[in-house]
Amino acid sequence: MVSGPGARRAPALARLLGGLRTANPVASPPVPATLSTALLSSRTDAASTIGGRAAAPARRWREREMSRGAAASAASMFPFSSSSASTAADAAASVPAGIDPLARNIGISAHIDSGKTTLTERILFYTGRISEIHEVRGRDGVGAKMDSMELEREKGITIQSAATYTKWKDSNINIIDTPGHVDFTIEVERALRVLDGAILVLCSVGGVQSQSITVDRQMRRYSVPRLCFINKCDRTGADPWRVLEEVKQKLRLNAAAVHIPIGLEENHQGVIDLVRNEAVTFHGPTGSDITIGPVPADLAEAVAAKRRVLIEAVSEVDEALGEIFLMGEEPTVEELKAAIRRATIARDFAPVFMGSAFKNKGVQLLLDGVVDYLPAPHEVENIALDLNKDEEEMRLTADPKAPLVGLAFKLEEGRFGQLTYLRIYQGTITKGSTIINTASGKKLKVPRLVRMHSEEMEDVGSAKAGEIVALFGVDCKSGDTFTDGKINCAMTSMRVPEPVMSLAISPKSRAETGGFSKALSRFQREDPTFKVRLDEESGQTIISGMGELHLDIYIERMKREYKTEVDVGEPRVNYRECITKRAEFDYLHRKQSGGSGQYGRVMGYVEPLEEGNSDVVFENGIIGNAIQPGYILAVDKGFKEAAQTGGLIGHPVEGIRVVLTDGASHAVDSSEMAFKLAALSAFRQVYERAGPKILEPVMAVEITVPTEFQGTVIGNINRRKGTIKDSTTEGDDVVITCDVPLKNMFGYSTELRSMTQGKGEFTMSYESHQPVTQDVQAELAADYGKTRKASKD
Repeated sequence: MVSGPGARRAPALARLLGGLRTANPVASPPVPATLSTALLSSRTDAASTIGGRAAAPARRWREREMSRGAAASAASMFPFSSSSASTAADAAASVPAGIDPLARNIGISAHIDSGKTTLTERILFYTGRISEIHEVRGRDGVGAKMDSMELEREKGITIQSAATYTKWKDSNINIIDTPGHVDFTIEVERALRVLDGAILVLCSVGGVQSQSITVDRQMRRYSVPRLCFINKCDRTGADPWRVLEEVKQKLRLNAAAVHIPIGLEENHQGVIDLVRNEAVTFHGPTGSDITIGPVPADLAEAVAAKRRVLIEAVSEVDEALGEIFLMGEEPTVEELKAAIRRATIARDFAPVFMGSAFKNKGVQLLLDGVVDYLPAPHEVENIALDLNKDEEEMRLTADPKAPLVGLAFKLEEGRFGQLTYLRIYQGTITKGSTIINTASGKKLKVPRLVRMHSEEMEDVGSAKAGEIVALFGVDCKSGDTFTDGKINCAMTSMRVPEPVMSLAISPKSRAETGGFSKALSRFQREDPTFKVRLDEESGQTIISGMGELHLDIYIERMKREYKTEVDVGEPRVNYRECITKRAEFDYLHRKQSGGSGQYGRVMGYVEPLEEGNSDVVFENGIIGNAIQPGYILAVDKGFKEAAQTGGLIGHPVEGIRVVLTDGASHAVDSSEMAFKLAALSAFRQVYERAGPKILEPVMAVEITVPTEFQGTVIGNINRRKGTIKDSTTEGDDVVITCDVPLKNMFGYSTELRSMTQGKGEFTMSYESHQPVTQDVQAELAADYGKTRKASKD
């Protein structure tokens, strides 16, 4: 039984057992010492019997199969997964007219270098969307289809999410391929906000890595059901069973394999489908020649054990399958498939597929899994806020005849102007129709409607609920909601993480100023995590983002797309400030210089919020009218404005509650400005007494190096004031996980290559802001004081 925070486990089996558990499972019979031992490397599988009892006789199984003749007939159109059609047919029976029960909106996400874009390229090939396969990094001069940016093909990484649509058998599938690097996490965030399901790609050697955990957290945030695909089973050191165990432990998922690889490393030939009990092997240069046959005799015992693990895992969260499990019967293919689908959509289970995208093995079966187990748009609950009823929640339907509701989730500068990606949640949008931006209230006509295939576009006349399209010539922001005017609502927006580092930049020449400004304006509009501000003290332009790579990419894009060279200053860390104790304030702002003066008195206290809450909260605790109600908003604004600039080093203050308990106003001299100024001064006065601390961004770092360099690398991390959290051996390599202050990670890539003769690699992601040491705080505060003094002089 999987447990832990965030686990959503329906105790179906426990209810059926009346609160009692079955007897401990019998140990798995030994697997013959043949190829199967290396293939399966099973450590703790249960017996191949069901619930400790013999499986149902074959005759009874066939009778139950025969009783589902209609479903089996419909399934015949799916040669690899016959119950795809039966499952879909069952779902379609209760679907209102006009809704496509076979539509799927999916994202493909992973840690960097897990093979995500390679997998997407194979999906496009097998579905007929592209006619030949190309690889990442543009080795053949072309590059993967979804990496349309020149920089993506050069570096072999995905920088921007790319959308496409395709068809697998009878299912229309919208796909968004997202970056794997943490610096571009906003691309994953906004993709998952509008998708109904996802594929989490994991490397069979690297396993669950730092960005895998981040992506899983994002999937949970937006309640996205997922399939897992353990990729690269052909790589030396592949161990999918270790990865599956990490999925259970590190991601806290109730997961089980639906596939078993036939051969690992250079012997990888295909997979055994545990649901259908079939061996599937892939042949030919593109893996398009598929052989389906019975499970090899030498693998039968191990396959039965793995299948039992699958059935038990699903039975624990699906009551219908739990009943079959307890009766000691073998579920039919349709029963097992339907149970897996129910549990996956409910996010109580994650089916795990296996294969090798690069070697063209297992991808077609993964596509079947998308249709079999991930939800159609109408099976996902989508909530909007009714703007006519004080933002009361309202449930949207996927009915194309209902009033239109769509969310702009991504902006991109196209050849013909701004391109706005739109997910239609309800209703239908038509070219030439009038739509309303509920954020601005502006009405506009839809001049052009397109479907995207990476950088290519296909004009369409209309799009209905569940579809993802793009509009041209629409002035809006990411997160705006569009309707047809028959409804007034807004979709909840996506989470936008705060930048963690900054750079000072300036154009090299005056002639490049125009391109410099245009580039910054565009990049800010497209990427909510890319921030630009003018430092008032130095006059420098400061850009902020999620990491060195994030900002380096934008600087390189300025050069390529706008012919603008820039001078770049030293990296800056985005510190924050907080308080550590409660302190009271009582401040009177009074100014009299003839005529109406200024008068405002504020009294109250500040205190730190609970750990993990980074908000700035204002509460009005005044009983009575010591301060007129019309001035309270000005007090709120004053305190929050003051919190933007902490007293230690001028960085924003977070995790603080300001409570106003009393005050005084003057019948003539009080005003909103007077109370705002009173709040500003009160905050600066009380801040010093509230135990202020400086917080610095700390990064979760994962380093993979050959074992002979382990001591050198760990010593270097210690010198960078890092904290070692774990160290595990994977073949000839060691994986070191640690937390390191961001300011100590600048230039680490070059140093790691030097320490490991070019054999080491690392990834890092933002972990949290943590207090700096007292000596570092004193040093930073002194530097800030000197800078301020110099700017005044």
